[in-house]
Amino acid sequence: MTRAEIIHKITTIMTDVFDVDDLVVNEATSAEDIEEWDSLSHIRFMITIERSFNFKFRNEEIAELKNVGDLVSAIQQKLA
Repeated sequence: MTRAEIIHKITTIMTDVFDVDDLVVNEATSAEDIEEWDSLSHIRFMITIERSFNFKFRNEEIAELKNVGDLVSAIQQKLA
């Protein structure tokens, strides 16, 4: 999967999990950019990511993610 395809899929997931219809996501997008992104929605978001891409992150991997770009790179590594 290309980075663009992954970002598109992440955007769809974020729109659903955070319930924001006009969400614009790029590699620099982080929790600070989305008001609805709190600790509970973060857990729901990560679970949905894992289910959608059919793999599991370790807690340490999740803790290292700072923005969508980091998440895309981590997803690409898992899918490789």
